[in-house]
Amino acid sequence: MKNLLIAQSGGPTAAINATLAGVLTGVRASGKIDKVYGARNGIEGVIKERLIDLNELVRDSKAMDTLTYTPSSALGTCRYKMKDWRKDEEPYKKIVETFYKYEIKFFIYIGGNDSMDTVDKLSEYCRFNQHDFIIMGAPKTIDNDLNLTDHSPGYGSAAKYIATTISELACDIGAYDIPAVTIVEIMGRNAGWLTASAALARINQGAGADLIYLCEKEFDNASFIRDVKEKLAQKPGILVAVSEGIKDRNGNYVSDQMSSGAVDNFGHKYIAGAARALEQLVRKEIGCKVRSIELNLMQRAAAHIASETDIMESLMLGQKALSCALDGESGRMAAIRRLSDAPYRVEFISVPVNEVANHEKTVPLNWITADGHDVTEELIAYMKPLIQGETNVKYENGIPLQLKL
Repeated sequence: MKNLLIAQSGGPTAAINATLAGVLTGVRASGKIDKVYGARNGIEGVIKERLIDLNELVRDSKAMDTLTYTPSSALGTCRYKMKDWRKDEEPYKKIVETFYKYEIKFFIYIGGNDSMDTVDKLSEYCRFNQHDFIIMGAPKTIDNDLNLTDHSPGYGSAAKYIATTISELACDIGAYDIPAVTIVEIMGRNAGWLTASAALARINQGAGADLIYLCEKEFDNASFIRDVKEKLAQKPGILVAVSEGIKDRNGNYVSDQMSSGAVDNFGHKYIAGAARALEQLVRKEIGCKVRSIELNLMQRAAAHIASETDIMESLMLGQKALSCALDGESGRMAAIRRLSDAPYRVEFISVPVNEVANHEKTVPLNWITADGHDVTEELIAYMKPLIQGETNVKYENGIPLQLKL
C-alpha cells in the first residue's frame, strides 16, 4: 500500500492549490508513491468515496504550474464537522473502508483549524484501532489564526490584496474635498490579522487607512465616533478598516443588528454587516457622507495579485507534508518557523496537530496601539515580508488561466 490521498477543506484561498501542487511535485520527485487520488469536497468526499485520479496531473508540468496559480480549492471543499469517534464511529469506518479499498497508505488534508481537528481525530482513531495509515495535515487559512506556525498559507496573498485595495481606495477618497467617511469591513471573526494588513497600504508613503479596529480589542461606539470626528477635523475624507468580528464590552458582535443569527456546521455564527452598522451610526451621529464596503470573498480569491512569497511557501509546505508522511509522521502538521525578519528567513518543520486543532492564534495586544485604533511597527515588520513578490500568472484573452479538474 503506497497510494496517496489528498483533500482540501475549509474556506478557499489564493494559495491552497499551490500546497496541492507542492504535494504532487514531491510525489514526482520521491518515486515512492504508486498512485495519487484526490477527494472531492474534503473529508466528505472520502466518506462518500468520491475520489479522482491525479496521476496524469503529477506528470503534466504545464498543468501543475497553472494549478499553482489557480485560486480556490481545485478539489472542492467542505465544512464537515467530525464528531468524536467514540460518539459516532460510522464516518470513521467509511473512511477506513475507502483507504483499504484504494490501498491508501498516506492521507494529506490541506485546511485550517477545523480541518486540523479532523486530522487529529482521524489519526487518533487509526492509532487506537491499529490501522497503519499515515494522516498528515498541511496548513491554510487567510485568517492566519493557526497555532504553532509563524503564519498560514493564504494569509500573505489576502494581506497583499487588502493592502493594495486600501491603498487604491485612499487615492480615490483623497480626490474629493468634502467631508466623507468610507468604512471597509475585512474578514476576521476572532483574529484581526487580515484587518491589520490595511496598515501595509502606508509603507510606500501612501495615506492608507486612517483608523484600524481589530476584533481583539473591545469596540466602543462613542469612542469610534470621537475618533472619526478627530480625523475629519484633520482632513475631509477618511478611510476606516474594521474586522467583521468587532465586539462591544459585553461580547456582542457589532454586526448582530444586521445578522440573521444563522450558524454553520461548526456552530459558528455567520457574521457580516459591521461596516453597514457603523455606516448607520456615522450617518446618525455625524451626518456627513458615508459609505460601507465589504471586501468579502475577494480577499481570498484574488490570485491575480497573490504574494509570490506566499505561493512559494505554500508549495514548500505541501512538499514538507509529503516528506513527513513518507518518513512515517502521523498526526502532525507541516508548519513555518521564522528565523529572522530582515533578511526574511524561515524553515519548514512539523508540529503535533493536537496542539493546533481548536487553538486560535490572535493578534498580540501589544501589537495594537494603546488608543485601540491602529497597529504597531512590530506588527508591520511581521507582515511586510509576507506580501513580497509578484506571481507569474499566465493570461489568455486578457483573463488569467485557471486549471479545472
